[in-house]
Amino acid sequence: MSSGFDPAHEKVYVQRLSEGDTEAFHAIYYYYSPRVFAKLVSVLKSEDLAADILQDVFSIIWQKRAEIDPDKSFGAFLFKISNNLVISLFRKAKRNQELVDNLLKASAENQESIEHWIFRKENTAWLTNAIEQLPPQRRLVFKLCKLEQRSHEEVSVLLNISRTTVNNHLVKATQSLRELAARRPDLAGALLVAWLFS
Repeated sequence: MSSGFDPAHEKVYVQRLSEGDTEAFHAIYYYYSPRVFAKLVSVLKSEDLAADILQDVFSIIWQKRAEIDPDKSFGAFLFKISNNLVISLFRKAKRNQELVDNLLKASAENQESIEHWIFRKENTAWLTNAIEQLPPQRRLVFKLCKLEQRSHEEVSVLLNISRTTVNNHLVKATQSLRELAARRPDLAGALLVAWLFS
């Protein structure tokens, strides 16, 4: 078998891999590893962390090679393993400030997903509590604009502050809520998986 990888014949490579063919394993590794690594680096902001996870992913694939079904998507199998590893990593985030900081950087690039989570109906209790942690004026602006759907101009007149001030309060309030949400272990895993494997 050639050391190169032809995606059109992936099933053949996977079959050989499941039988313990190291050449097939290396061909699959060299094809998939740059893609997985790039995704990991974009989220973790650390090549060292990404390299560690990548190594674990392919170590597990080799260990579980006999369980791989060539008739099923190898990519799905690969990303299921990656999924489990990254969720496990970010469940440890509360005990590792570096991971928390990296998650916040990643979440800043995925703001829409976080804000969608924040405003889901089942998170009403969390949102109410989080809003109460905001400074008084910022909290009021956020409630008027986001919860009561008032325009920036209307809030400006109502509170006797400039529209720029309204916008600044709203931006800072939203940022604070995103950061609080990103520190939740359940959201951390969900966002990371969505970002990596979408």
